[in-house]
Amino acid sequence: MPVEFLNDEQAEAYGAFTDVPTRPELERFFFLDEDDRDLIALRRTDTHRLGVAVQICTVRYVGRFLGEDSLAVPWEVVEYLAGQLGIEDASCVKRYPERRSTVYEHAAQIQERFA
Repeated sequence: MPVEFLNDEQAEAYGAFTDVPTRPELERFFFLDEDDRDLIALRRTDTHRLGVAVQICTVRYVGRFLGEDSLAVPWEVVEYLAGQLGIEDASCVKRYPERRSTVYEHAAQIQERFA
């Protein structure tokens, strides 16, 4: 007999941001350590550096990459990461998914590096 583990609302929210992370969650899951920064530093532009940071921390927090919805994160997360990277204009990240293959290439590099 089939058993339903998640209701429709839970299934829809799985692997996604359902709310703005709390300050302790930001500090725990969105702090960029030396390994994170080493991978981020390989990117040439603020857009890509911030995009990679968002991807690293998103997979750490929700447990998966967001793929085509790579920017479906609360703005507070983007600003928190931009602050750590010294990026003054966090809105530059809006250009990150313009080339989808870049998002997927970065996700593969993150997975290879941290798997």
